[in-house]
Amino acid sequence: MTAPSHDRLLIIDFGSQVTQLIARRLRELNVYCEIHPFQNVTEAFLRDFAPRAVILSGGPASVTRADAPRPPRALFEMGVPLLGICYGQQVMMDMLGGRVEGGKISGGGGTAEFGRAYVVPQGQLGLLDGWFDQGREQVWMSHGDHVSQLAPGFAVYGTSPNAPYAITADVARHFYAVQFHPEVHHTPKGAKLYENFVRLAGFKGDWTMASYREEAIARIREQVGDARVICALSGGVDSSVAAALIHEAIGDQLTCVFVDHGLLRLNEAEEVVGMFRDHMNLSVIHAQEQDLFLGALEGVSDPEVKRKTIGRLFIEVFQKYADRIEGARFLAQGTLYPDVIESVSFSGGPSVTIKSHHNVGGLPEKMGLKLVEPLRELFKDEVRALGRELGLPAHFIGRHPFPGPGLAIRCPGEITREKLDILRQADAVYIDQIRRHGLYDEIWQAFVAILPVRTVGVMGDGRTYDFACALRAVTSVDGMTADYYPFSHDFLSETATRIINEVPGINRVTYDITSKPPGTIEWE
Repeated sequence: MTAPSHDRLLIIDFGSQVTQLIARRLRELNVYCEIHPFQNVTEAFLRDFAPRAVILSGGPASVTRADAPRPPRALFEMGVPLLGICYGQQVMMDMLGGRVEGGKISGGGGTAEFGRAYVVPQGQLGLLDGWFDQGREQVWMSHGDHVSQLAPGFAVYGTSPNAPYAITADVARHFYAVQFHPEVHHTPKGAKLYENFVRLAGFKGDWTMASYREEAIARIREQVGDARVICALSGGVDSSVAAALIHEAIGDQLTCVFVDHGLLRLNEAEEVVGMFRDHMNLSVIHAQEQDLFLGALEGVSDPEVKRKTIGRLFIEVFQKYADRIEGARFLAQGTLYPDVIESVSFSGGPSVTIKSHHNVGGLPEKMGLKLVEPLRELFKDEVRALGRELGLPAHFIGRHPFPGPGLAIRCPGEITREKLDILRQADAVYIDQIRRHGLYDEIWQAFVAILPVRTVGVMGDGRTYDFACALRAVTSVDGMTADYYPFSHDFLSETATRIINEVPGINRVTYDITSKPPGTIEWE
C-alpha cells in the first residue's frame, strides 16, 4: 500500500478499539494515512515509510510492565511531529524520561478514569487553536494508568480533575500528547485537534478522490497490462465501484460475472445487469443459477449451513463461468481498508466466528489468478465518494448494504420459493415507505425478515392463518455496532397497514428494536 505522491502519516496501533477512527478523522481532512501494528514498525520500516508525522494510538496494555509494547526509539530521533493518544502519551513519557503510575487495574494505586471529563487550559498551544472558547472542553477518558511526571522538555497545557497532565507538549520538538481520545464523538472538538496537528505538521490536504482515481487507474494499467480481468459483481457498492474503476482503466479487458442465486430483492438482477451492461457498456455475464441454489437449500434451516452452502456454490458457479473467459489472469475484488487492517491486527489472534462471510476467498490460488484490489486503501465512505467521482448514480452508490447470502438469512428456518416471494414483496413495500418519508439516507440498513411462524388474523370478517414478518432498520457508522432507527408510531402503523394490504401471505408485522450488540444486524 503506497501513495508516493502524497505526504503520509503513520498511525502506530497499540491495540485500541478505536484506532480506525483516528484514520477516518485524518482522511476526512484529506490526509493520507496508514495504520500499522506496533510490532511491524521497525527502524527499517520507518525509513522506508518516511512519514511526515506519526500518531501513537491508545491501547489496553500498561506501560509499567516490562513487556509493554513500545515503538522503536529511533522514532523520537526522526525530527517529525508526534502525537500520542492515551497509551500513546504514556509510552512517550516513559521512553523519553518521564514517569507513568499504574492504576488499580494494572496493580498500582493510581486513579482510573473512564467516560466524560472536562479539560481546562494551562497556557497557549497551537494544537489547541479553536479550543476552550467556553473556558473548558469535554473529552472522553479511558485509562487506568496516568502520567505522574513529565519527560524533560514537556510542559502542561491542559488538566482535568483526574488527569493533571491531560494535554502536554514539547513544542521545540513538535511532540504532543493527550490522555483522552479526540477521535471519538464524545470529544466534540476532537476533529479540530487533529486538524491543528496536521496543519502544524505541514500536510497539504491533497488526498482527494479525484487524485486517487487518477493514481488508481495508472496502477491498474501498470499491473494488468494487456491481460484480462474477471470481477465477481454482486451489485453491492464495493464491487460496483471496483468494476467501474477497473473498466475506466482497461475497458473491454474486464468481464464481470453476476451470479443470480434466486435470493435477490425484487427486480435487483435487472437493475444491476441493466446499469452495468446497458448504461455503462461493461461486459457482464448474467449467471442465472436460481434452481441450483434453491435446490441445494431445500430443507435447510441452520443459518451456518445456509451460508456455507451458498458460499460453496458461488465459488463453483463463478469458476464455471470464469473458465470460459480466455486469457483471464486477474481476479478483481472490492477489498476495503478495514479488511486489510483486520488481517494484520494488533493481537494477531483469531476472533470468535459470529457468522461465516460469503466471498470469493480461495479462488485466486485455486484458479491461478492474481488479485486486483483497487479499493484496498479506502474506507466505505471514501468508496462512495469515489463512486460519485466515477459517475455512478447516487441512488446506486447510496444503497444500503446487502449480504452475499441475500434473502436466505432474512428467512429464518427453512427456505421456500413461496416465502421468498412474500419476503421480496414485503421488503419492496417497506423500502418504498422509507423512501417516501425521506428517511433512506438516515438509515444504515433496513429490511424485512419473514418469520418461521404463522399467526391467526382477521381480514374481511374471515379468519387468516399467514406469516408474520419483522421490520429491521438500524443506524451505524461502520456496521460494527448499531442502534435501531426510532421510527414514529405513525410511520410503523402506515407501513404495517400497507404490507398487510398489499402482500398476500402476511397478516402480522412487528418492529425489531434490538441494538448490536447484543443482536446482529441481520437475523441470521
